[in-house]
Amino acid sequence: MELYRSCFYTSGVSVNVETRVDAPGSAEHAEAAWDLKERIREHEGVLKQRRTFFVDAYRRAKDHLLFEDGELVGFASVRRDGYILFLAVAPERRGEGYGKRLVAAALQDHNSISCHARATNESALSFYEHLGFEVQRRITGYYEDGGDAYYLRLGDGATLREKFADFFRRSVVGE
Repeated sequence: MELYRSCFYTSGVSVNVETRVDAPGSAEHAEAAWDLKERIREHEGVLKQRRTFFVDAYRRAKDHLLFEDGELVGFASVRRDGYILFLAVAPERRGEGYGKRLVAAALQDHNSISCHARATNESALSFYEHLGFEVQRRITGYYEDGGDAYYLRLGDGATLREKFADFFRRSVVGE
């Protein structure tokens, strides 16, 4: 596990945020990630998976986690090919830049990143669009409950420097 401490400014208040990474094969924070994911599922009706599927996927991925005062407030599980399996931010912490930080962490290791988002999840689709993700295709019946998804992609093989410049330019201009 890697651990980074940083000071993060949100709504004019300085907040200490710890960035941790569970490398592939580790599940040190899988339980906390599962609990956050389940809280979001109960609150919004999205991110429904079986526990065994979730833990297996978490263990295989590189997991970027954000902790505020010892509590997990967001995480992104990213496969070796840059596919984001899970991106979750606590509902009460949304709009504070945590999702952007998690996407930026995923971009550090990949020339492009991709994910699926439920076609009816307008807030997720708006978030991804704001960051510059492009819809590649719609997939009918993608989810276990028959729901449709969009496959989204960010990046086109540009250099890391170009990606971050473009990513942060969009983030600052869009706010």
